[in-house]
Amino acid sequence: MTRYTPSRIYLFAGIAAVAMAGFSGWWATHWVVAIIPAVLFVVSAAAVLFLAARPAIVLREDALCIGKRVIAWNRIRRLDRTGWISPLVVHITLNDSSRILLFYPGDLDSSNSLLRGLRRSAREALIDGVPYRKFWSQPMASDAGATPMSSPKYRLMLPEDEADVERMFQRLKTVGHLDPKSSNDEN
Repeated sequence: MTRYTPSRIYLFAGIAAVAMAGFSGWWATHWVVAIIPAVLFVVSAAAVLFLAARPAIVLREDALCIGKRVIAWNRIRRLDRTGWISPLVVHITLNDSSRILLFYPGDLDSSNSLLRGLRRSAREALIDGVPYRKFWSQPMASDAGATPMSSPKYRLMLPEDEADVERMFQRLKTVGHLDPKSSNDEN
Protein backbone atom coordinates (compact mmCIF):
# COMPACT_ATOMS: atom_id res chain seq x y z
CA MET A 1 0.00 0.00 0.00
CA THR A 2 1.35 3.39 -1.02
CA ARG A 3 -0.25 6.64 0.10
CA TYR A 4 0.09 9.91 -1.79
CA THR A 5 -1.01 13.07 0.00
CA PRO A 6 -1.08 16.59 -1.44
CA SER A 7 2.08 18.61 -1.05
CA ARG A 8 2.08 21.09 1.81
CA ILE A 9 3.48 23.72 -0.55
CA TYR A 10 -0.03 24.22 -1.96
CA LEU A 11 -1.41 24.93 1.51
CA PHE A 12 1.32 27.46 2.26
CA ALA A 13 0.89 29.07 -1.15
CA GLY A 14 -2.87 29.31 -0.59
CA ILE A 15 -2.40 30.96 2.81
CA ALA A 16 0.10 33.39 1.30
CA ALA A 17 -2.34 34.22 -1.51
CA VAL A 18 -5.12 34.88 1.04
CA ALA A 19 -2.79 37.17 2.98
CA MET A 20 -1.81 39.03 -0.20
CA ALA A 21 -5.49 39.31 -1.16
CA GLY A 22 -6.24 40.83 2.25
CA PHE A 23 -3.36 43.29 1.92
CA SER A 24 -4.41 44.25 -1.61
CA GLY A 25 -8.02 44.60 -0.45
CA TRP A 26 -6.95 46.90 2.37
CA TRP A 27 -4.80 48.89 -0.05
CA ALA A 28 -7.79 49.12 -2.44
CA THR A 29 -9.61 51.24 0.15
CA HIS A 30 -6.94 53.92 -0.46
CA TRP A 31 -6.20 53.28 -4.13
CA VAL A 32 -8.97 51.81 -6.30
CA VAL A 33 -6.63 50.18 -8.84
CA ALA A 34 -5.40 47.79 -6.12
CA ILE A 35 -8.72 45.93 -6.41
CA ILE A 36 -7.33 44.16 -9.52
CA PRO A 37 -4.52 42.31 -7.70
CA ALA A 38 -6.89 41.65 -4.79
CA VAL A 39 -9.32 39.84 -7.09
CA LEU A 40 -6.47 37.96 -8.79
CA PHE A 41 -5.09 36.88 -5.41
CA VAL A 42 -8.54 35.67 -4.30
CA VAL A 43 -8.94 33.60 -7.48
CA SER A 44 -5.44 32.12 -7.19
CA ALA A 45 -5.95 31.43 -3.47
CA ALA A 46 -9.17 29.56 -4.23
CA ALA A 47 -7.47 27.46 -6.92
CA VAL A 48 -4.43 26.62 -4.80
CA LEU A 49 -6.50 25.85 -1.68
CA PHE A 50 -8.72 23.60 -3.82
CA LEU A 51 -5.61 21.64 -4.81
CA ALA A 52 -4.38 21.54 -1.20
CA ALA A 53 -7.72 20.08 -0.06
CA ARG A 54 -7.64 17.15 -2.52
CA PRO A 55 -8.04 13.76 -0.84
CA ALA A 56 -5.16 11.34 -0.41
CA ILE A 57 -4.63 8.72 -3.10
CA VAL A 58 -3.82 5.20 -1.97
CA LEU A 59 -2.51 2.46 -4.25
CA ARG A 60 -3.38 -0.95 -2.84
CA GLU A 61 -2.74 -4.30 -4.43
CA ASP A 62 -6.42 -4.79 -5.20
CA ALA A 63 -7.71 -1.24 -5.71
CA LEU A 64 -7.11 2.44 -6.22
CA CYS A 65 -8.51 4.59 -3.41
CA ILE A 66 -9.19 8.28 -4.03
CA GLY A 67 -10.41 9.60 -0.70
CA LYS A 68 -13.31 7.34 0.25
CA ARG A 69 -13.87 6.11 -3.31
CA VAL A 70 -12.44 2.63 -4.00
CA ILE A 71 -11.92 1.50 -7.60
CA ALA A 72 -10.81 -2.08 -8.30
CA TRP A 73 -7.91 -2.31 -10.75
CA ASN A 74 -9.85 -4.63 -13.05
CA ARG A 75 -12.50 -1.91 -13.54
CA ILE A 76 -10.00 0.52 -15.07
CA ARG A 77 -9.99 0.36 -18.88
CA ARG A 78 -7.89 3.41 -19.80
CA LEU A 79 -5.27 5.64 -18.19
CA ASP A 80 -4.65 8.76 -20.25
CA ARG A 81 -2.06 11.22 -19.07
CA THR A 82 -2.47 14.88 -19.85
CA GLY A 83 0.49 17.18 -20.30
CA TRP A 84 0.48 18.09 -16.61
CA ILE A 85 2.89 16.29 -14.31
CA SER A 86 2.98 18.57 -11.28
CA PRO A 87 0.13 18.74 -10.38
CA LEU A 88 -0.53 15.37 -11.98
CA VAL A 89 -3.73 15.16 -14.02
CA VAL A 90 -4.81 11.75 -15.36
CA HIS A 91 -8.03 10.72 -17.12
CA ILE A 92 -9.24 7.33 -15.87
CA THR A 93 -11.91 5.50 -17.88
CA LEU A 94 -13.78 2.70 -16.10
CA ASN A 95 -15.42 -0.40 -17.61
CA ASP A 96 -18.88 1.24 -17.46
CA SER A 97 -17.52 4.10 -19.68
CA SER A 98 -17.56 6.59 -16.82
CA ARG A 99 -14.54 8.87 -16.58
CA ILE A 100 -12.69 10.19 -13.57
CA LEU A 101 -10.32 13.13 -13.67
CA LEU A 102 -7.59 12.42 -11.13
CA PHE A 103 -5.80 15.46 -9.67
CA TYR A 104 -2.72 14.90 -7.57
CA PRO A 105 -1.06 18.08 -6.29
CA GLY A 106 2.31 16.70 -5.31
CA ASP A 107 5.93 17.39 -6.06
CA LEU A 108 7.49 16.13 -9.27
CA ASP A 109 9.03 12.97 -7.79
CA SER A 110 5.83 11.80 -6.08
CA SER A 111 3.78 12.65 -9.17
CA ASN A 112 6.05 10.51 -11.33
CA SER A 113 5.96 7.73 -8.72
CA LEU A 114 2.14 7.82 -8.59
CA LEU A 115 1.89 7.77 -12.38
CA ARG A 116 4.27 4.80 -12.57
CA GLY A 117 2.28 3.00 -9.82
CA LEU A 118 -1.01 3.61 -11.63
CA ARG A 119 0.43 2.32 -14.87
CA ARG A 120 1.94 -0.78 -13.22
CA SER A 121 -1.21 -1.71 -11.31
CA ALA A 122 -3.83 -1.22 -14.04
CA ARG A 123 -3.01 -4.47 -15.86
CA GLU A 124 -6.18 -4.56 -17.97
CA ALA A 125 -6.03 -0.94 -19.08
CA LEU A 126 -4.83 0.84 -22.16
CA ILE A 127 -2.07 3.19 -21.09
CA ASP A 128 -2.14 6.32 -23.25
CA GLY A 129 -3.84 4.18 -25.91
CA VAL A 130 -1.25 1.35 -25.77
CA PRO A 131 -2.06 -2.08 -24.29
CA TYR A 132 -0.45 -2.82 -20.93
CA ARG A 133 1.88 -5.59 -22.14
CA LYS A 134 3.07 -3.58 -25.12
CA PHE A 135 3.56 -0.46 -22.99
CA TRP A 136 5.79 -2.33 -20.55
CA SER A 137 7.41 -4.34 -23.38
CA GLN A 138 6.31 -7.69 -22.10
CA PRO A 139 6.14 -10.43 -24.76
CA MET A 140 2.65 -11.22 -25.96
CA ALA A 141 1.46 -14.82 -26.36
CA SER A 142 1.45 -14.37 -30.16
CA ASP A 143 5.12 -13.30 -30.05
CA ALA A 144 6.26 -16.52 -28.32
CA GLY A 145 7.32 -18.22 -31.59
CA ALA A 146 9.01 -15.16 -33.05
CA THR A 147 12.78 -15.12 -33.35
CA PRO A 148 14.52 -12.46 -31.29
CA MET A 149 16.11 -9.62 -33.21
CA SER A 150 19.88 -9.42 -33.18
CA SER A 151 21.41 -6.40 -31.56
CA PRO A 152 22.58 -3.70 -33.98
CA LYS A 153 26.29 -3.26 -34.62
CA TYR A 154 27.58 0.25 -34.13
CA ARG A 155 30.91 1.49 -35.45
CA LEU A 156 33.04 2.64 -32.54
CA MET A 157 36.14 3.62 -34.50
CA LEU A 158 36.99 5.02 -37.88
CA PRO A 159 38.25 2.50 -40.46
CA GLU A 160 41.82 3.88 -40.27
CA ASP A 161 41.76 3.53 -36.47
CA GLU A 162 40.57 -0.06 -36.83
CA ALA A 163 43.50 -0.72 -39.20
CA ASP A 164 45.95 0.71 -36.63
CA VAL A 165 44.50 -1.46 -33.87
CA GLU A 166 44.67 -4.53 -36.11
CA ARG A 167 48.33 -3.77 -37.01
CA MET A 168 49.24 -3.36 -33.29
CA PHE A 169 47.46 -6.61 -32.44
CA GLN A 170 49.36 -8.52 -35.13
CA ARG A 171 52.66 -7.06 -33.92
CA LEU A 172 51.79 -7.98 -30.31
CA LYS A 173 50.99 -11.51 -31.43
CA THR A 174 54.28 -11.98 -33.28
CA VAL A 175 56.76 -10.04 -31.10
CA GLY A 176 55.12 -10.29 -27.69
CA HIS A 177 55.28 -6.57 -26.87
CA LEU A 178 54.44 -3.25 -28.48
CA ASP A 179 57.48 -1.23 -27.33
CA PRO A 180 60.01 -0.47 -30.07
CA LYS A 181 63.00 -1.14 -27.74
CA SER A 182 65.05 -4.23 -28.39
CA SER A 183 66.01 -7.01 -25.99
CA ASN A 184 69.57 -5.54 -25.64
CA ASP A 185 68.12 -2.40 -23.98
CA GLU A 186 66.51 -4.44 -21.23
CA ASN A 187 69.86 -5.79 -19.89
